[in-house]
Amino acid sequence: MLDNEILLDAGTNEFEIIEFFIDDLECGESKRDYFGINVAKVLEVVEAPGGLEAGEGAPHPSYLGTMSLRDIILPVIDLAVWLDIDRKESENELIVVTEINNVITGFLVTGVTQIHRIGWGDLKTPNKYIADMDTNCITGTVHLDERFVLMIDLERILGELDPEMAERSDGKVYSAPEQMTAVLVDDSVSVRTLLNKNFEAANFDVKIYTNGQEAWDALREMNSEAKQSGSSITDIVDVVVSDIEMPQMDGYTLTKHIKDHAELSKLPVILFSSLITKGLYHKGEAVKADDQITKPEFNELTGRAIALIEKYRGTGVSF
Repeated sequence: MLDNEILLDAGTNEFEIIEFFIDDLECGESKRDYFGINVAKVLEVVEAPGGLEAGEGAPHPSYLGTMSLRDIILPVIDLAVWLDIDRKESENELIVVTEINNVITGFLVTGVTQIHRIGWGDLKTPNKYIADMDTNCITGTVHLDERFVLMIDLERILGELDPEMAERSDGKVYSAPEQMTAVLVDDSVSVRTLLNKNFEAANFDVKIYTNGQEAWDALREMNSEAKQSGSSITDIVDVVVSDIEMPQMDGYTLTKHIKDHAELSKLPVILFSSLITKGLYHKGEAVKADDQITKPEFNELTGRAIALIEKYRGTGVSF
C-alpha cells in the first residue's frame, strides 16, 4: 500500500509521480518506455495475477477482465494495448491500482521504478508527434535522469472505455438569474469543451484558460483594469473554477494565490478534479477553496457555482 502521507502540502506547485515502464518489442528490438501518473491517484502496486487476458465481447481489446484485491473486484486494463505498444511479456509484471472519480481500476505494466517529486513547471506540453497519436492520452513530458517520462491521462482512458464516466448529471437544470461570468481553468481540451457547454447553458459568460499560470496572469490583468476604471474584480468575474493537475501552475497554487491577494480574494473558487477524495479534501481546505467537486459532476458544478456566487452576494440562494 502506498503511503499517501508523503504527498506534499497544497500550494507548493509541486507534485509527486510514480514512474513505471513498459518493455516494448519495437521492430523486434526490446526497448523500455517510461510513463508516470500522479501518486495521489495510486492506491497501491501489486503483482499481476495469472490468467488475465482479453476475452470476446470485451469493451476494448485492452480490457483484461477483473481481478480480486481483498474485498474489491476491479477491472484491469492492459496499458500497452491501449498505447499500441507491442509489450514484451515477462515474469513479475505489476498492476498499478488507481482510484479516479471514485472508481478503482488496475493497469497492467511491466514494472515500477520509483516516486519522483517535481514541479508543475517541469511538466512540458507534448510535442506535435505525441499529440497527434491516435491513442493519445499523454498530458505532458518530464525529463528525469537522462530519459523522458510520458505523463498518462488515465481519466481519458477510463472515459473512453465508459462514456458515462465522462459526464454525470444530477438531472436538474440550473440557470443563473442573470448573466454571470466564470473563469474556467483546465488543461484538458475535452473537459474545457464540457465546462464551456454547461456554463453557457446555465447563463454564464465564460473565460477559459489552459493552466493555472495563464489564469493567474489573466486575473491579475483583469484586476488592474478594474482598479483603473474605478470598479472591482467582482464586477468582472463572479467565480473561478479550476482543475488541480495542470502544467506550469496547479489548481492548489492558483487558489492559494487568489486567496492571498487583497482584491482577488473576494472571488469564490471551486476546485473541480478527479483528485478530490475524502483523503485529499484537506488539501483544498488548506488553500481556502470555497468548494470542491469531484469530476465528472459537470451539471452539479454549475448549480453549486450559482449557489456559491449568491452566497457571496448575500442572497443565500441554495439548490
